[in-house]
Amino acid sequence: MGAGVAWSERAVERDGVRLVCRDWGGSGQPVVLLHGLAGHAGEWDALAQRLSPRFRVVAVDQRGHGAGERHPRDVSRAAYVADVAAVIGRLALERPVLVGQSLGGHTAMLTAAAHPELVRGLVLVESGAGGPSPDTPATIGSWLDSWPTPFPSREAAAAFLGGGPVGAGWAAGLEEREDGWWPRFDRDVMVGSLAENAQRSFWSEWERVMCPTLLVLAQSSFLPEREAEEMLRRRPATRALCVPGTHHDLHLEQPGVLHTVLLDFLGGLA
Repeated sequence: MGAGVAWSERAVERDGVRLVCRDWGGSGQPVVLLHGLAGHAGEWDALAQRLSPRFRVVAVDQRGHGAGERHPRDVSRAAYVADVAAVIGRLALERPVLVGQSLGGHTAMLTAAAHPELVRGLVLVESGAGGPSPDTPATIGSWLDSWPTPFPSREAAAAFLGGGPVGAGWAAGLEEREDGWWPRFDRDVMVGSLAENAQRSFWSEWERVMCPTLLVLAQSSFLPEREAEEMLRRRPATRALCVPGTHHDLHLEQPGVLHTVLLDFLGGLA
């Protein structure tokens, strides 16, 4: 049991890769939370704590991230999807709702498309079907290279990573070593995890999603407006909303608002 928190650590191994989950327990509708690139399961703590009295909440440190396997050889989209399916099966989560932010939302979408029998609902937070973006891996690599690691303290890291709840959320994923605070991921693994997204769009997978879907966007969204419009055109039953005053990490900025939104969506599935 994590000190001072209400979750327990659960490990799932698939194909030699160890995944680590924060299992908040509960006996209600299962909800699986998937963080974005270079993120960690702890980003969802504020939301998970709000949801856990009514739902079975599991937040996953995905391959290459957090407490999970640091250097997986396979960082394909298919590997991430198979991991989610393994977590669902090993933890006996009966048709969970998948909630993912950014790349975690993309993984959730692909899982719902590939395994419709496993997923009851899908919530995409600042995530979409994507499109070819060949410059993205280099851009992300340069951003990660700009981190002045090791950070002298978590507070210094939080200030560098944006300050406020966003900076604190990112900094919470660091680990302390003798010389300072370091990310719990490998830079090249992160860049490699974006390779497929940089090469193509995933519209056919989006169209194969059969479960009820909610798209949650920030006011200052990373998702191009034309992409969001096309998602709704191709799947008009999708519910969509924008959270005012937010940015890409809206789950860190406004976990209370996201909780309210999710309660409404989950209630509609009952």
